[in-house]
Amino acid sequence: MRKTMLATAAMLTICSAAFAQSTVIVSDPAPAGSVVLPGEVRTYVMEQNTPSVVYDGEITVGATLPDTVEVHTVPNVDGYGYTVINERRVIVEPETHRVIQVLE
Repeated sequence: MRKTMLATAAMLTICSAAFAQSTVIVSDPAPAGSVVLPGEVRTYVMEQNTPSVVYDGEITVGATLPDTVEVHTVPNVDGYGYTVINERRVIVEPETHRVIQVLE
């Protein structure tokens, strides 16, 4: 009887380990507007002395800025550009001018 219980316990342990290995945990996506910028992008943008552009539209994450707004590139980092609008530093996708993040 003892051997049967030990064998059953061992089998349950093995099955549990196998089940745990095949389990996939899906986490909720990051909240809208919360992009984790590479540290060098944020540092570079905050250190630049770029003149501010006056813009009447609303600056929100996901909005697309008009082509008339000059977007500056971040050296050595692909996929990130920036501009300063209404005294706020804005990270954008250089090709689309879509706002990625507004730095405060």
